[in-house]
Amino acid sequence: MSFDASGRYDGGYTEGAPGHDPYPGQDAYAGQEAYAGQWAQAGQGQDVYAAPEQGAHSGPGTYAEPGPYSAPARYGDGDRYAGAGASPAQTAVTEPEAAPQAGPRAVAVEAGEGTASEAASEETPRDAKGGRLAAVATFLVPTALAFAMILRGFGDRELWRDEHATWWAASLSFHDLSMLIRSIDVVFTPYYVFMHCWIALAGDSPSAMRVPGAVAMAVSAGLLALLGRRLFTTQVGVLAGLALAVLPLTTRYGQEIRPYPFAVALVLLSTLLLARALDQPSFRVWVAYTLSVPLIGWSHLASLAVLGAHLVMVLQKRRAGDKIVGWAYTAALILGMCFVMPMAVSGSGQSGQIAWNNPGFKDLVDFPENLFGSWAVAVPVMALGLVGLCFAGRTALPLAVWIVLPPVATYLTAAQLHLFLPRYLLFTAPAWVLLTAVAVERLAGPVAGARAGSGGAVRRGFGWVLAAAAVAGLAFQSLPGIRAAHHNAVGEPDFRGAARIVQAQQRKGDGIVFSGVLQERRAMAYELRDDAGRPHDVLMYRTPQQRGSYDAAECPRPASCLAKSDRLWLVSTTLDGQPFSGMPKATATVIQKDFRIVRTRKLDYLQLVLLERTRAATEGTSHDDAANRKVHL
Repeated sequence: MSFDASGRYDGGYTEGAPGHDPYPGQDAYAGQEAYAGQWAQAGQGQDVYAAPEQGAHSGPGTYAEPGPYSAPARYGDGDRYAGAGASPAQTAVTEPEAAPQAGPRAVAVEAGEGTASEAASEETPRDAKGGRLAAVATFLVPTALAFAMILRGFGDRELWRDEHATWWAASLSFHDLSMLIRSIDVVFTPYYVFMHCWIALAGDSPSAMRVPGAVAMAVSAGLLALLGRRLFTTQVGVLAGLALAVLPLTTRYGQEIRPYPFAVALVLLSTLLLARALDQPSFRVWVAYTLSVPLIGWSHLASLAVLGAHLVMVLQKRRAGDKIVGWAYTAALILGMCFVMPMAVSGSGQSGQIAWNNPGFKDLVDFPENLFGSWAVAVPVMALGLVGLCFAGRTALPLAVWIVLPPVATYLTAAQLHLFLPRYLLFTAPAWVLLTAVAVERLAGPVAGARAGSGGAVRRGFGWVLAAAAVAGLAFQSLPGIRAAHHNAVGEPDFRGAARIVQAQQRKGDGIVFSGVLQERRAMAYELRDDAGRPHDVLMYRTPQQRGSYDAAECPRPASCLAKSDRLWLVSTTLDGQPFSGMPKATATVIQKDFRIVRTRKLDYLQLVLLERTRAATEGTSHDDAANRKVHL
């Protein structure tokens, strides 16, 4: 659908039925030569507008004085205008739906194909357009609701380990970041650079770092509404946008410092641009779509799977008779992918960092629950989505490819690419929601085809009532998932609580050590980042910056590195409950020999142990500077 109040009449197709000419007779008039002769008498280059209700005329009458807006008049000498063998009733002249921008023209529709008014009514846009104001309202209402859902408890939830990785990488200098991406996470380089600039501007508190993702996720709801408005009707678009706003996934990922909300927003933006380019082709729109392709890949490589749905949209348009669209799409795809391929090739050599992700059949079965946040939400959305496919018209195939191709492709290639994760495939959820909106709104009338959105005021009102009821019901089903999204991620240790205890009871010269495999060092570095008197990381021998990694190198001579510390804080996330089982055996032996446990605090998935030295360090033990190294800021 257009953002304008009415489509410009320039001799092209109406937006309501792309690829079909609603004025099949406008380029070949019956008795064309005689018709042209009359225009010459009226004045060169000047057309005559007839009143919409004029219809087909026969019988005597006078020819109206030519002018840009002639008063209704009757045509005399009907045979002269209709051409040989045609009666006056076979030709009707009517006014186009919208005033032309340049050079008015007359349009004729043969009687065998219906009157001009009937032809126009058959091919009117699918939905009544309210112009730019309606488009802005369609975008803003779902966006505002999504913001309201995301901002509740915005800074309460703790960061989890992937968010700690974002903070770590984004807080590095550009030199250190360049060293990091040579060995790991090169595919997130654009996001980390963006977050580096954002943190420099807004700070690194949880709320500050979550703002960009919250904006992207909220905007996604508005973009989905605009996409639904263009592909179907305004009611479908608004319902889809509001439904996405109340889903648990919107709240969760809108409060997460990762690139997945950007992937969703950019996939929707790119699809919207392509839909507009296919309906109203222009060089500017195709350039915008071309620029959106690398943005999709830069947000997350898995998101490029949506290009399969884009290809289907282009092939459908080409099959409808548009021969140029194939070349335009090919050029856009090639140019866009030129900016993504170097990063993708480099990232293919770093897939070992997610080699742990080897999904099985159970992961495939649990995919809907993990994608939508709960089975209570996934079941109705996907069930209605399948129903919506039956009423989506020719848009059904691209949407089916959008929701099926990414999970199937990533699951089948999981052993090589390890990309089958619900959060990597978050961009497929809006397509499900859009199909759900189609199914609901179909009860109120057609949502696809030439008569989409047609019906009386009562029927349209019924559609809005259905939309409101559907959003309310979905919000009710989403409440448990939304509450869960406001709490710490399942299995994530309470590092914030541990940091508060350390800050309250620490002494000058304390050291801190770690046991486990959940990136305890990085998490505590974040939680203690503003504490100038924080304990020293006495076992960090080489910093992550020096290694070009997220992890530090542990001290190879633990007795020497621990010699200057009289008290140690041990942060342990071991699953067996043994605080020393998650560290190197040599290190655990030295600590247990030279220190005694003073106090143990058990938090969620974490033990915080305070130890004090029991005897002086062995004489003659050399000291290196590892004990003086500080936690990275």
